[in-house]
Amino acid sequence: MQKMKKMREKRRIYLDHASTTPLSARVRRVMAPFFDLSYGNPSAIYKEGVVAKEALREARKTAASVLGARSDEIIFTGSGTEADNLALLGTFEAARKKTPHFITTVIEHPAVLEACRYIEQSGGSVTYLPVDQKGIVRPENVRRALTPKTVLVSVMYVNNEIGTIQPIKEIGRMLRSYRDKEKSRFPYFHTDASQAPNYLPVNVERLSVDLMTLDGSKIYGPKGVGMLYKRRGITLEPVIRGGGQEGGLRSGTENMAAIVGMGAALEEAAATREKESKRLKKLQEYFFSRLNEVLPKAIVNGSRSERVPNNINICIEGLDGEYAVLLLDARGVACSTSSSCRTLGENSSSYVINSLGNGRRCAGSSLRFTMGRGTTRRELDTVLGLLGEVASLGARR
Repeated sequence: MQKMKKMREKRRIYLDHASTTPLSARVRRVMAPFFDLSYGNPSAIYKEGVVAKEALREARKTAASVLGARSDEIIFTGSGTEADNLALLGTFEAARKKTPHFITTVIEHPAVLEACRYIEQSGGSVTYLPVDQKGIVRPENVRRALTPKTVLVSVMYVNNEIGTIQPIKEIGRMLRSYRDKEKSRFPYFHTDASQAPNYLPVNVERLSVDLMTLDGSKIYGPKGVGMLYKRRGITLEPVIRGGGQEGGLRSGTENMAAIVGMGAALEEAAATREKESKRLKKLQEYFFSRLNEVLPKAIVNGSRSERVPNNINICIEGLDGEYAVLLLDARGVACSTSSSCRTLGENSSSYVINSLGNGRRCAGSSLRFTMGRGTTRRELDTVLGLLGEVASLGARR
């Protein structure tokens, strides 16, 4: 507590919004009654339960409205990771007898990649598609990887490390055409869109997706809540079994405070998306232009054009990325090297950066700065002013 108090006293610069975002003031207000006043279980039939059930219905309706979906297509989960697992493992279990085949990319979030490894260990097969030097998967590679046994394609909407935007709409349309031609309901198309709602449209019909993962902690909502959109007609087996909540696919008493917060956060993200994206795009371009002055040899990882506006991921050749993060932390700046969703103590070099083809130079020598609603140009100037010193002190010996 004392350490947190000191952090508040000294204004820090938080540039790790891809890892998690602060709770929005509006979301906090919406959640507040569900901590003490409205504490009923939505499965109960008495008044408190009925009130909770109505709040759950409204949150589901709100989320569905943002996605252009139906309310019964929304499944609330305990995290984005759980939603990814439900999409992949739920599909695998439903099709297990057919020795199913999955397609994904080498730059997916660990929640998808670890689920795929489990599928391989359990008798399924997985094709891991490469990305180009800009960090983009090509739709034609997805098409070539399809087989009669392919049951699911999972391609993330926005990469959490380098911010690259994948051609989800093109892949989705191609898969719909493939299914029509083959007269098959497979393969399903899943996208982890956890990093997308603040900056990109997430209308499931326009994207032609069958399953979509979202995470409350990435959109100024609470931690410990996620969501899976599941198109009507898609068959999944539950990963968690019990009382049959969430249409029988996610048993367990619903976390009402978190769920209503998730709905409110999605609604707010949609309302602020256009204005905030323009503001952050200017800051991103400003940073890249100034970076050349401070560190002329620095490399921007991933596409600069097909990229969400809050993401700045740079390679400083020879830098010990993890040590540089600690140096910046000591100077009041929070950033990261790679995905924060990996266990402390794992190799800090980035498999995403490595997949771009310059891994030897950059996989362990990159820094990720991800901006948010509170980020200012003055903060970026401070960071740019520190980078030269940090690059010198953090150089690998």
